[in-house]
Amino acid sequence: MPFALLSLMLPLQTTLDEVDSLLDGLLELAAETRVSLAGGNITRSPGPLVVDVTVVGSVKPRKILRRSGGRAGDTLYVTGQIGAAAAGLAWLRREAGEPDEARRDATVPRPDDPGLAECVARHCRPQPRARVGALLGRTRTASACMDLSDGLADAVVQLSGASQTGASIDAASLPIHAAARAWFTATGDDAVAASVAGGDDYELLFAVPRRARGRLRGVLREARGVPITRIGELTDDRAIGLVSGGRLEPLPPGFVHF
Repeated sequence: MPFALLSLMLPLQTTLDEVDSLLDGLLELAAETRVSLAGGNITRSPGPLVVDVTVVGSVKPRKILRRSGGRAGDTLYVTGQIGAAAAGLAWLRREAGEPDEARRDATVPRPDDPGLAECVARHCRPQPRARVGALLGRTRTASACMDLSDGLADAVVQLSGASQTGASIDAASLPIHAAARAWFTATGDDAVAASVAGGDDYELLFAVPRRARGRLRGVLREARGVPITRIGELTDDRAIGLVSGGRLEPLPPGFVHF
């Protein structure tokens, strides 16, 4: 069984209730993914709060999900919906101050609109697609895979680059969260560009070769309701972009850390 080590660097103003809440969330996620919290370390920080998690496990070599296994002609799929976390973060910044403050202060208001409230929840507490990833690896359905922590645009570039292919993404097929689309449109942003560039969705982008499409049907049956959408394919041409109106347009940049 995989295990995790947790290290915390706590500012002086951190309360016991805040530490308990953080541990409750971690233990809940660990139980869902069948990971044991085996230990770790706690130390003082002058600020900010630092949370460091190391996960250790093992996997058979032929079942490892890498970015580099895709080939031209493989079909690209994405789990769930995109754009929700980015819209939730945008709402928090606009309506509730900085997101770190919003997470600590339970009195900060949340959107009245249920769809937008779901976007905020997606940003504050994302749900990693660990089960679907395990299915893709165990059944050898995916030739390549990457999560969308830094956005779909970044994942497409990373996966196709590691696989030495291009990528063509159909803009009309993207599963953009309805409330996120409405928020971006209302604020004057391009909903497709904002959803593709925005990070923190923690969905999975993966490539499936033609020979594995039967296995994908099995994954769909075992995915417990997680939607899986075909959004494009890997190509011989090293160009990477969105197909919109019959034209291949450049992908917007994903999240840049530095």
